[in-house]
This record gives sequence, structure tokens and C-alpha cells, in this order.
Amino acid sequence: MSDRYASPESVQGTLAEARYFADEGLATAIFLSEALGKPLLLEGEPGVGKTEVARALATTTRRELIRLQCYEGLDASQALYEWNYARQLLQLRASERADGALAEIYTPEFLLERPLLRALRVAGGAVILIDEIDRADAEFEAFLLEFLSDFQITIPELGTVRAEATPMVILTSNRTRELHDALKRRCMYHWIDFPEPQRERRIVSALAPGVTDAAAAALVAAVARVRELPLLKKPGIAETVEWARGARILEERGAAWPAALRRSLGLLLKDEEDLARVAAEADDLLALASP
Repeated sequence: MSDRYASPESVQGTLAEARYFADEGLATAIFLSEALGKPLLLEGEPGVGKTEVARALATTTRRELIRLQCYEGLDASQALYEWNYARQLLQLRASERADGALAEIYTPEFLLERPLLRALRVAGGAVILIDEIDRADAEFEAFLLEFLSDFQITIPELGTVRAEATPMVILTSNRTRELHDALKRRCMYHWIDFPEPQRERRIVSALAPGVTDAAAAALVAAVARVRELPLLKKPGIAETVEWARGARILEERGAAWPAALRRSLGLLLKDEEDLARVAAEADDLLALASP
């Protein structure tokens, strides 16, 4: 293991270089996942930074980031591997015309890599993000078990393909359905919550240049109040940062900070009903968001 991931504290420092500010719990989960060679399953509300963990790990380890976006109907051929049937057919026709003998068509040259097979073949190891696993069908989880347990895939025509170097595997879930126990047992588990105010202020200051510390603190306090409202979708960290960036751009073009915040609310909230609910308390919230 790299010294940069030799302890939870070093994990925090390393990820901060990629402007990802992990708390102690997440840093410990990442450390143990890497130390034990286990996939890391991250659950939490949308927008709390689950996907960004994989990006930060890929950046700081200088590994290739491979993303498998899950969705209903996803199957093994789209996630693991697939045979190039068109090339196989052409090869068969060519061999028949040449000498009448059928060519061997189940060889590596006819194999199409999908994300999981690609992750096993990357020299030096990859970071594989299996994003929103809860959106895939429950049956799809069964396809993942061999990969998650042994970092290998069995291809009937070729045999077993094992990882050249152990990949770092990150699975995310918004918990729209319960995941199977067999999958959870193979993973290190961590729940990511919305960050505490001090950490969210640090994130805003790092990712929204030009926003003063006082403005960042006030804006984070307003977002915390918004999250307490009965909204259809609570704003995540990304929305907080975008709201700060948008308001800052409007301010640079002459808008006063409270007005800039009001005019850029569409960066914080993504639903008409949520916007209307926040608009009813806009004066108090924008006053809270102004340093």
C-alpha cells in the first residue's frame, strides 16, 4: 500500500490534495478497504459526494477511472464482456472460402471489453466505479459476486480472467432499494451523510474561488436550513457549490449578494415545488446567507 494511504489520517490528507475533504469515518473506510483488498460500498443521499470519492482516488493514485453506470435492465454483456459477433461471422466466412475449415472464433481477439473486464486488465490496477447499483435489477448483483469476491471473471469459452493488479472498487447506492446481503458481505460499507458545516464551508471555499470565508459560512448555514424543509430533493454538496459559484458570477457583474443568491436559486434546487416552498421563506433564508 502507498504511504499516501497508510493510515486514515494520510487518506484524509491525500484526498484533500484532490479537493475532496473526507471526514474521519469515510477516510477510515477507504483505508480499511484498501488495506483488506475489499470493495467499498458507499450509500447516502444523492449529492453527498459518493461518486466524487472514486474520482479523487483515481486522481491521487494516478490510476485509470472506469465507470459502470447502472440502470434497470443492465446485464452481463454490457458490464462484463461480449463477443464481437460481427467479426466472428466474417472470420468464419473467410475461413470457409479459404480452405473450408472453420476458424477458431472464441479467442481473446474477438472479445469486447466492458467496464469490469477492462478493470481486470489494466496494468497497475484501475479504480472501477459501479455507480448507483441500486438502479440495476436485483438479478444483476449475482453477476457481480465473483468479481467482488476474487477480482476475476469466468468466461466459459476462455476460462478465468484474473486481475493483473487488484483494482480499487467503489460501489455507490442512493438506497432506492435494499441491496442483497451477498453483495454487502463482500464489501466494506460506509454511509455518507451531508457534511457538517465546517467541512462544507471548506468545500465551498476550495471549489468556489472568490467567495469569502464569511460568505461561505453564511451560505452553508442557509443551505442547512433549506435541507430542514420538507423538500422532494434536498440540495447536495454539488448544488451548494454551484449556488455559490453562480451567485459569485452575478455579483461580479453588479448584482448585490442577496439578489445574486435569489436569482441563482435554480442552481440549488431542481424542482418547481421545492423552489416554491423555498420562495415562501426566501427573505429569511437569503438574510441568513448574507455575511
